[in-house]
Amino acid sequence: MTSLINSLPAEALTALRTGDDSLAAVLLSHEWRLFARASQMPPPGDWRIWLILAGRGFGKTRAGAEWVRGEIMRGASRVGLIAPTMADARDIMVRGESGLLSVCAETDTDENGALIGRPVFQPSLRRVVWRNGAAAMLFSAEEPERLRGPQHDRIWADELAAWRYLNAAWDMAMFGLRLGDRPRACVTTTPKPRKLLKELIADAGTVVTRGATFDNAANLAPAFLDAMRARYGDTALGRQELNAEMLEEAEGALWTREQLDALRSATPGDLRRIVVAVDPPAGAKTTSDACGIVAAGLRADGTAHVLADASLRSARPAVWAQRAVALYDSLEADLMLAEVNQGGDMVEAVIRQVRPDVALKKAHASRSKWLRAEPVSALYARERVTHARGLAELEDEMCAFTNNGLASGSSPDRLDALVWAISELIPPGRGEPRITGL
Repeated sequence: MTSLINSLPAEALTALRTGDDSLAAVLLSHEWRLFARASQMPPPGDWRIWLILAGRGFGKTRAGAEWVRGEIMRGASRVGLIAPTMADARDIMVRGESGLLSVCAETDTDENGALIGRPVFQPSLRRVVWRNGAAAMLFSAEEPERLRGPQHDRIWADELAAWRYLNAAWDMAMFGLRLGDRPRACVTTTPKPRKLLKELIADAGTVVTRGATFDNAANLAPAFLDAMRARYGDTALGRQELNAEMLEEAEGALWTREQLDALRSATPGDLRRIVVAVDPPAGAKTTSDACGIVAAGLRADGTAHVLADASLRSARPAVWAQRAVALYDSLEADLMLAEVNQGGDMVEAVIRQVRPDVALKKAHASRSKWLRAEPVSALYARERVTHARGLAELEDEMCAFTNNGLASGSSPDRLDALVWAISELIPPGRGEPRITGL
């Protein structure tokens, strides 16, 4: 703390020592090191790309603007500011409440102590200029060709995942990032499953910082945070925009995130039958498939509700059997349904070791997972199945499963357990419930 205080600007130290609190407050308000969270500070090391994947309200814009400010103070002279649109570059990156004009101070100096001050925005020239001649040019990702030609030693790319011409704009920007000894870029974005974003994450020259909206709770209104949790808590949109998760949705999958979001509801109180379905793995190694354990219930109107996903990976038979029985007991389930293709009589034996009197039904899969899942998917399309909250991993698997399986090569065991449970509650071929004449 002492070293941090001693490194503050001389004007701020003087104001503090002489008791001029108002002046000190103004000067210290621009000392980012005093207020920033560790995740908002540039990472150490010889990286080329600093990728900040974070939710709305995390403080991405402030982190990006402060990074540019710091780089200018350390000698950078040609910066590219790239946003989804030119209006975004102007109104968020430059003029915004966390933009460059707001974070820079009149007392800013370079490494030699020379005053560079707050920059001046020149809208007609699409640039921000400092007193020492350093400049930041504004670009729109809607016009990739404007990035052809300009050279930069630093680039701040904002909301990369929302760029209209993502690959073209990024390629042109990277061709121009060639000035100085260590040209670098800071990317601030809410993640979306874009191929380029995945490539950047995997690049050895990229350092990734992840964060959620709620990391910045101290600077956000409690009412806003409560509203976001209540409205978007477990939805795909909330997981992406608030928790900054990169959500996959495979082309040709039997389910979509939009569909599942629309079917999420509170657990009903009129469930007349509850089933816990178990899809056991072939082994218990770290490379083994997961043990799918999913519970679902049947309403009085003949529709089903998925209650819980207690699946687990790398578990010995005794462990997954205990997990399945615990879920069965907690829900006061009527039936445990276990696929026995992998373990045969062993599956029943290990479950009965935990609970001898469990109501157990053994199931044998004679068709592929895809063919068994199709009729269940049709029930979802007819809105005959709803989901409780807290099923994110199951829903991820559902939205990634195609007729080629999962792209990861893993077995869709959560999904398989779901299919067994729903098929038991609403057997394939059963029509819509009808009310007969009295």
